This record gives sequence, C-alpha cells and structure tokens, in this order.
Amino acid sequence: MFLNLSEYTSPFKLKRKGIMGMNKRNHAYIGRYNDRSKYPLVDDKLKTKLIAQQAGATVPKLIGVVSNQGDVKHIHEMVKDWPGFVIKPARGSGGKGILVITSHKDGVYTKPSGSTINKEDVERHVSNALAGLFSLGGKNDVAVVENLIKFDDCFDGFSYEGVPDVRIIVFKGYPVMAMMRLSTSASDGKANLHQGAVGVGIDIASGKAVRAVQFNRPVTLHPDTGKELNTLQVPHWQRLLTLAASAWEMTGLGYMGTDMVLDKEEGPMVLELNARPGLAIQIANGAGLLPRLQHIESLGTPMIYPSAEERVAYAAKHFGAKEE
Repeated sequence: MFLNLSEYTSPFKLKRKGIMGMNKRNHAYIGRYNDRSKYPLVDDKLKTKLIAQQAGATVPKLIGVVSNQGDVKHIHEMVKDWPGFVIKPARGSGGKGILVITSHKDGVYTKPSGSTINKEDVERHVSNALAGLFSLGGKNDVAVVENLIKFDDCFDGFSYEGVPDVRIIVFKGYPVMAMMRLSTSASDGKANLHQGAVGVGIDIASGKAVRAVQFNRPVTLHPDTGKELNTLQVPHWQRLLTLAASAWEMTGLGYMGTDMVLDKEEGPMVLELNARPGLAIQIANGAGLLPRLQHIESLGTPMIYPSAEERVAYAAKHFGAKEE
C-alpha cells in the first residue's frame, strides 16, 4: 500500500527513522567496505559492461567507442544503422554527459523531448566527453555509444520521454533498499533525481511502490502524464533483486548502488554499478538505510556465505514494507 505522504514530510521524523548522512556513508560504509583498488571496475562503464557480461548478465548492446579527438567525426558513420542510441562518457558521474537520441535522418538528431540537434552539436558533445568535461576528476575520457533501450510497456505513463531505471542499494551482497527513477520533462528524459526525475520507493519484498518524491517533495501523480504512482508494480522483481545481489560477486564491493532497466525485448539489464551511490533513495522510501545496514552487519560473516537467491529471500523477509 502507498504510504501516507504527509507522515514523512518532517526532516525530524526522517531522522528518527535512521536516515544516513553523507559523512556516515563515506566513513562507515564506503571507506570500510569498498576496496579502492576495485573502483575502476565500476567507475568505468566499459569495464562494468565486461564484468557484467562475464557474470552472465544482459547489458545494452555496445555500438562503438570514440577514444580520441581525431575520430569524433566518425560518430555519424558509427550510428547510421542504429535508429536510436545513447552517448555517455565512460567515467561520467551523476548522469552528466548522457546524450539520448531517439531518431535521426539527414544529419538531424532528435532527442526524447522532440527537440533536434545537428551533426556539429553531436560532435561537440562527444568532444567534450573526451576532454573529461563530464567525468570524475575531469580527466580525459572515452565516449561509449550504446543501443537505445526500449522500456517495457508496463511502464507506459510512469516515465516521460525517457527510460525508467531501478536503483538498488546492495550491502555485503544483500539488497537493502530500492527505488525506481522516472524521467520527466524537467529532467530532460533522464532518470536523474537531481535534474527533476521522480523517485519512487519500492518495497523490497513485493516490487510495489511505497512512496514517491520529486525534488525531495512528496508527489502522488507523475507531473507530466498524471499517472497514479501508487499503481507502479515492477515486474520480474525477483530477477532484478537477484541480479543486483550478484553484483557483490561481480565486483567484490561491499556497499554499492546497482542501476538496472527492463528492456521490452531483452528483459532485466545492468546499466551501471556505483561505488558511491547517493542517499536520496532514503527520501524516496521515507525510511533510513542505517537500520538495515546495521542489521546486515549484525549477521557477521558465516563460514558458508548465503547465495544471491538466499540473500534476496532474507532481505525480502526482514526489509519488506510490512516490517517497517
């Protein structure tokens, strides 16, 4: 059941529910449980794609990579047989530098909003990506070009001009909190909460919506489509949870965010893994991460570690909405 939104508008009430702050996250969880030598596996989207594929996960198809400025003009030839595509910096962060193209013809490229850009605009974007304009630390980067995801019909009306994605926080292999990010006109078709996407807290046990926010304020309807957000039910939920849980075996990172999508044809896909996931997921759920993280810590480390499926079942039992 969708939670009473007014109950969670007070910062004090959220504080009482175990909301974790940035310093606590950085020192007690990221610093303690994430070996920095493993960061390149998730900070570089090409490396993430490779390890996900090796683990048997489905990922968006790679069209190509532009790695130096001399090849920037070749981008048009690279994508000529692909109706839609996405250009993203390999080491981008926070959704920066992602250019989504839904169609193109005769050198005119159309974005999800319907606005168009020309060849020079596309080249400029790729060039900026290579120069590190969107990347961690501002270092030189490469531009990754991927096939456009066709999101599942079950999400019609829940997202506007963009693909919705699922963010699941995984701690020591256990999925502890989840949300769906729905793009809006304000977010320019990107599933980025800071840019105006809607965050919908998702019950770990059932895959059903429990609460929704935009710009950290509660909402009940999608701002562009009017869709009732409390009707959101994520299909293939157990598969998504198991895929997220298995990211621990993929990377060895103890605390991470897993970003996944449901493709109309390919099913659940891994988009990205994040060693420093943001904390807005707590606001979307109206609940804090700390009690759940501390619960997992209290389990210790058994001689035989539970499988991904066993960890998912445990999380559903202890962190489901009925337990809150």
